[in-house]
This record gives sequence, C-alpha cells and structure tokens, in this order.
Amino acid sequence: MDENIIIEEIDSHREDYIEFFRELIQTKSYNPPGDEMNVAVKLQAFFQNNDIKCEVFPFGENRANLIAHVNKNFDHCLLYNGHMDTVPPGPEDEWRYSPLSAHIRRKKFIYGRGTTDMKAGLAAMAISMQILKKLNIQSDKNLVLCAVGDEETSGILGGLWSVENVLKARNIKSDFCVVGESTGLEPLPKAIIVGEKGHVRIKIITHGIAAHSSIPFEGKNAIYMMSDIIQHLDKLDNYLPNVPPPIPEEKLKALLSEVFPDKDVFEKIFNEQPILRNFLKALTTLTRSLNLIEGGIKDNVVPEKCEAIMDFRTFPGQTGEMIKNALEQVVKDSGYPLKEEGKNSSEHVYAQIEIIDDSDGSYWEDWEDSELIKEFKSIAERIYERASFYSLFPAASDARTFRNTNYCPSTILFGPGNATLPHTTDEYIEIDDFMRIIKVYTLFAYKYLSD
Repeated sequence: MDENIIIEEIDSHREDYIEFFRELIQTKSYNPPGDEMNVAVKLQAFFQNNDIKCEVFPFGENRANLIAHVNKNFDHCLLYNGHMDTVPPGPEDEWRYSPLSAHIRRKKFIYGRGTTDMKAGLAAMAISMQILKKLNIQSDKNLVLCAVGDEETSGILGGLWSVENVLKARNIKSDFCVVGESTGLEPLPKAIIVGEKGHVRIKIITHGIAAHSSIPFEGKNAIYMMSDIIQHLDKLDNYLPNVPPPIPEEKLKALLSEVFPDKDVFEKIFNEQPILRNFLKALTTLTRSLNLIEGGIKDNVVPEKCEAIMDFRTFPGQTGEMIKNALEQVVKDSGYPLKEEGKNSSEHVYAQIEIIDDSDGSYWEDWEDSELIKEFKSIAERIYERASFYSLFPAASDARTFRNTNYCPSTILFGPGNATLPHTTDEYIEIDDFMRIIKVYTLFAYKYLSD
C-alpha cells in the first residue's frame, strides 16, 4: 500500500484522534499516588472496540500496567512503550488552564498535565495499532504496546515488572523498541535517542550538637557543618573513577552538525546559542546539583541536624556506590568523621551519606549497524520535513529497563513535544506535532510488519 494512502487516512480522522488524546489528558493519573488504572481502563475500551487483544495487570491501589498486540505471533515484535502516569500539577491556580482540561488554544495547542510527558506519545501509539489492525496485514511479525505505570517514580512496578513478568515470561521477542517520550529540543529538530544517563540521588546528613542560640559555642551547628562540606564539593571529581560518556563530545557535535546546512553555520550557531553548549555539556559530563537543604527546628536553637539531597546524572558504568565513596572522601576533607551505614556512632558530631535512588545509565552499543533505526530516521524526516539526529539524553526513562535487562538493547526514544516542557506549569503540545507522530509510528510499524 502506498504510504500516502495511510497518511490521508490519518488526516481524515484528525478530530477523532484529538478527542481520544484529550480524553487521556482529562483522565487523572498523577503519581503519586499513581491511579494508572484510570488510563488503563480507557485504553482497554479503545482496544476492545477495535478488536485488539489487550490485557491489564493491576498492582497496588488503582494502579496498572497493560499489554496490547495486533496478532498472536511473538517471535519477532516491534515494541512500543509509553507510561500512563504523570507528575502532579503543583498549585492548580498557577495554571492558565486547568491541568485536566485538555484545553485547545487557537486550534493549535493542547494544554494539560501529561500532554508532552507522555500521553501524546501513548495516544499516538494506541492509534497506530488501531490503524494497522484495520489494514489487516498478514505478517509473521507483531506490533506490541507495553503501557506502564510507575515511570515517574522508580519504574520498578511498571517497566521492570512488565519486562520480567510479561514480555520475558511470555517469550515476546522484540527486535526493536520505541519509547514515546518527547525528544523535541527546540530550536533543534527532534533527536533519535540511543542512550541516556542514569540517575543517582544521595542524601548527606550532618549531626551536630543542639544549644541555645544565645550561647552558640556550647553546641555544634549542623548547618555550618553542611556548609563546610558544600565548600569542598569541587574536589569530588578527584575521587571518582574516570568513566567516559558512551559517545565522545566531538562525535556528538558531529552528529548534531548534520542537521545544519554546513559546518560553518553550525559552528556559528553553536557558539551563539548557550542552550546547545549546555546540552552538549550535560551529555558529556557527570552532572551534579544540590537541590534540597533542610535544617533547624527553631530560630533560637543551634541546629542539631541538617539534611541535603544531591542529584547526579551518570554515564553507563558510573554507580551510586562510586559517588557515595567519593562523597565520603569529601566529608573527610571537610574534617568530619563518618558514621558507617547500619552502625551506631560513638561521635556526637558526624556526617552520614545515604543512597536514595540508583538507576543505571543505558546505551545501545550497535545502533550504527541497525537498518531499522535508519528506516525509522528516514520516515521521521519525511513526516516532519526536517532532518533528525542521533543523540544521547541527559535524563532517565523506561528505555533503561529494556536495554539494561538485555530484553531489547535496540531501544530508542522518539516522541512528540518539546523535551523542556515535561513537569512544567502550563505544559502543552502542538496538535500538528501530535498528528505527525501518529504518522511516524504508523508508517514505521507498517513497514516493519510488511517486510
């Protein structure tokens, strides 16, 4: 079938697809607490109405994962993945439109929590299954959707559970996986993400001695202790093993430069645009950010305890334990003893380091040899009428689960929306972007099933 016929079919159902997408936005699935079952029920009804096999797997209170597929052949599958949960909206009175309104503005934008992250990608993947089911392609391959919960927290109950208990357990073999997270990087075109950084969160705790603030030298101020440690954080790199990024900086620049008319234009824009330089720096360095500090109980009491939480974005091969060990050396440089985890301290003044979260980075080693990724790029560029580029991603997604469990190392991220908008107030997406991603997912799956 000519792909133009499929494109025309998609365009003819534009309003139907927009309404289905809006229905998902209006379905509350904030995590915490989760409530992904609300979305799973909507998807299940959609699939049942289109004669698509679908199974819902409940977990916890009103939470769920879901698997759907267009036929019963599982030896060769194209896997589409999206998550049903969203982050909470924060103060709703700060939104221009209600976060559950799915408000359409100027017939061009849809506003709401989860528009970009990632109900647009999820809706588009479901719609692509509907279209391909209608086409009734006779194929020994399959298109499978794995819609999960828990992505906005740990992913353990969602993506990881689904891989271990459904995809692997049922011998569903995936040749290629697309995670529909947003990969728009304005002013750049969309990136095809072949690897991403890990996420480590570490808590630093300082223990001092409380005293009345009128005689502060009777105590030991835990906030001052934390300040001392913070002043020594620039030594952290001295204690970390040297782990390079999976794609070197020069190669990433070369991949990025391919979307520009020529090298001189790229160099000029690169030097003029801080966002490009910062993006590249985030991909090629271990980033750290001290995001929370809490200490003290009253304004006339020398604080006995202070806690800080640091966020690290790591390369594949860098672990939370490596960072913890390096931070312990920084604490020692600051002149404070450490309390070993699980042991009581005989010291009254000491510090502790605790790992809160430790998610590994992931990378598809052989992406340059894949014909499927080249086909995907070709389709994406035709539909978006703009060059795409291969890249890494500075944040984490469920793609790490498919790669790091070795279920499907050949996993990419590619989805609608600007990647700077997830989790923001007034999150929105362009309707044109949503319609284009339906075409990309549908045409790629059609090509895969037909070959």
